[in-house]
Amino acid sequence: MSRIGNKVIELPAGITVSVSDDNVVSVKGPKGTLTQVVDKDMIVKVEGSELRVARPTEQKRHKALHGLYRSLISNMIVGVNTGYRRDLEIVGVGYKATANNNVLELSLGYSHNIFLAIPQEIKVTAVTEKGQNPKVILEGIDKQLIGVVAAKIKSLRKVEPYKGKGIRFVGEQVRRKAGKAASKK
Repeated sequence: MSRIGNKVIELPAGITVSVSDDNVVSVKGPKGTLTQVVDKDMIVKVEGSELRVARPTEQKRHKALHGLYRSLISNMIVGVNTGYRRDLEIVGVGYKATANNNVLELSLGYSHNIFLAIPQEIKVTAVTEKGQNPKVILEGIDKQLIGVVAAKIKSLRKVEPYKGKGIRFVGEQVRRKAGKAASKK
């Protein structure tokens, strides 16, 4: 029994889904178009304003792919309809971020600035407000691509547990450790 795979995907108004003969699902909406190659064994059916993903057998492999492809197609529909957004916060004295023409320039306490080319599918903005930590905002229609880019940016300066300096998602809780002074009495 696959709870995720058996859920019906409701297609919002303005979204068109087409499935080709070689199981390529194409989703078109107001924000753009996304395509996904689906395993040849999986059955994708569009019935009116509903989309269903079915599996041919109860094999373990088919059960795993059932929920996977249903989630991927659902994420594509949300992406072309409303889009995705990921906010990163840069915590640290002197840490800065600027974005020009999809090139993100980060000053993270190293001897040099880091220039990171962001894919054209993603819109990147850097916001610096007085009294606030700098923020990097990633927006786009591909959830997977935004996650990969956000993880890459985060890996440039991981959050350290003593002072909490580094790059984190907005709202992320960081477990802080006590320093040497806390162990003495």
